[in-house]
Amino acid sequence: MTAFTTRCCRRIEAGLLAALLLLALAAHAGSIEPKRAALTLGEDGYVLSAEFTVDLGNRLEDAVARGVPLYFNLEFVLERSRKYWVNEHIVTRSLGYRLAYSSLTRQYRLTTGNLHQNFGSLAEAMRVVGRIAALPVTDKDAIRAGESYQAAVRLALDRSQLPKPFQVDAITDRDLQVETTVLRWQFVAPVATQ
Repeated sequence: MTAFTTRCCRRIEAGLLAALLLLALAAHAGSIEPKRAALTLGEDGYVLSAEFTVDLGNRLEDAVARGVPLYFNLEFVLERSRKYWVNEHIVTRSLGYRLAYSSLTRQYRLTTGNLHQNFGSLAEAMRVVGRIAALPVTDKDAIRAGESYQAAVRLALDRSQLPKPFQVDAITDRDLQVETTVLRWQFVAPVATQ
């Protein structure tokens, strides 16, 4: 009798553990993590290149698939450190993205300004949102050669653009929140060589 009870309890424990694991996997909060970023000198000025890992979480992925558009903001700030005063603000650059799913065409549409791109899967669209290549941020004259600057970049979900019911739920529901991290780095402007 004890052998039967022990086996039965182990099966119940294993079943409960599996159910808890499925619940944890089924509803997880998303995150946007920066992998790398660089500021380089281009032909007309300085350009930003960055890469992010974007995970929306199951609830937001489901919301997009049901037609709820999501908005993302890329923010870049460049400041020059000063010894006895607050940092000197050099430039702020923002870029907005809108991601929506069309059930008619069964494609995800990514909009940036007047540019529209269609994708067959959410993963493809998220890869494009997470990769910034040669985004112009400032003129050559705004940055002094050989000086040190503080750069920061962040990609975030703009919850204020969500429909009102989602905005209210996003305050309390962890599954509708996307954790973001700011990537900060020291940038030294290259000295021109002759």
